Amino acid sequence: MLNSNLLRKLDMQDLMVFVAVYEQSSVTGVSEALCVSQSTVSYCLKKLRTSFEDELFINTRMGMRPTYKASTMHTHVLKILESINLCHAGTPTFDPTLQPVTFNICAPEYFEQLILPRLLKSFDFADLPVIVNMHKFETDIPAEELRDGSLDLVICFGPNFHRSHTDFNFRMLLEDDLVCVFDKRATPLEPRLSLQAFTQRRHVFPTPWTSTTNMVDGWLAQQAHKRQIVARSNSYSAALKMITGTDFILTLPRRIQQLLANDAIFNHCEAPNGLPGFTLNMQWSQSVDQDSANTWLREQVIKACVEQEMA
Repeated sequence: MLNSNLLRKLDMQDLMVFVAVYEQSSVTGVSEALCVSQSTVSYCLKKLRTSFEDELFINTRMGMRPTYKASTMHTHVLKILESINLCHAGTPTFDPTLQPVTFNICAPEYFEQLILPRLLKSFDFADLPVIVNMHKFETDIPAEELRDGSLDLVICFGPNFHRSHTDFNFRMLLEDDLVCVFDKRATPLEPRLSLQAFTQRRHVFPTPWTSTTNMVDGWLAQQAHKRQIVARSNSYSAALKMITGTDFILTLPRRIQQLLANDAIFNHCEAPNGLPGFTLNMQWSQSVDQDSANTWLREQVIKACVEQEMA
């Protein structure tokens, strides 16, 4: 809101005249620079003086000398004109080639193993000065960090594994299911494990995030069953090492099994009927939905996931 109704009569030309007179000290020079008549410059000055209740410029032999108030106004008026120009230009499009940029992403190991390498290779191939800082996914979505801009994106599993937030936008990136992995010497004969065979084996559990529940044990509880977990690991690779030379079972996402489980050492079979699959989802704050840098990053993640689907 304006402090005075007198200010409502001002327009952009008045402000341009103010700056030009301040910088050139000559009405004649201003009329030539702005391509307007001297009478127009005089009329604008009259409006400015009335609106700001100050003489603003005093005519001397050395030219138009600004008053104290005009001197204090000059920087502010320049900023007003600069802001108007920015409004006209719109939001600048993000260009990753112009300067180094760092993105912060919170995601489980699944993303780091499957998608992040493709993402980094695309940046390297294009010679882009882009840095990606990964943050470990803990118990739930780090909502405050996403809201305050500490994180650009959160990648998480779904559906419905984490609390939803109405101020976050969402996109599903890909779907996957689970398979049972064994040391090659301990592989069962059947191509698909029965529920009984699945629960009779001892399990190694890779923890994709810090949680007391997971998709496998949650499903087993619904079937009034549970499994015996002999070890929990912090990574898929460590879990694979733990089952080597044993009859333990490791339930892995199929894409991770295809990526990490060496066929010379490990075999796999289908999980029991009914064990649900999952999705990999991307979430971001609505406050950065139109931000060109965040939009660009989301597009690159989606592209890497599409390439993973086609691989």
